[in-house]
Amino acid sequence: MLVCHCMSISDRDIRAAIDWMRAADPDTIITPGKVYRALGKKADCGGCLPLFMDTMQNCDSLEVPVNLRGLRRGSNREANHEGRHECHRVSQQGSQK
Repeated sequence: MLVCHCMSISDRDIRAAIDWMRAADPDTIITPGKVYRALGKKADCGGCLPLFMDTMQNCDSLEVPVNLRGLRRGSNREANHEGRHECHRVSQQGSQK
């Protein structure tokens, strides 16, 4: 099935690119931009992106590498304030004389 008419990209092309990237580097995060680059093309009008993303998500080898799963759940930026003290801005510290 033709996914992108502007660049003549089929669902088979997308799956083949994802399989190739996964075989070359099992730990890579695969994005639409990387798929376009692997195919030697780039997005033109963007009208195909919803179908392009659906095709990517239905590919078995798209899964996130095991060592990168759960990173978002494990980070808690609000709790550690990104390594800063509680009041890092002068406007939040109040008046100190």
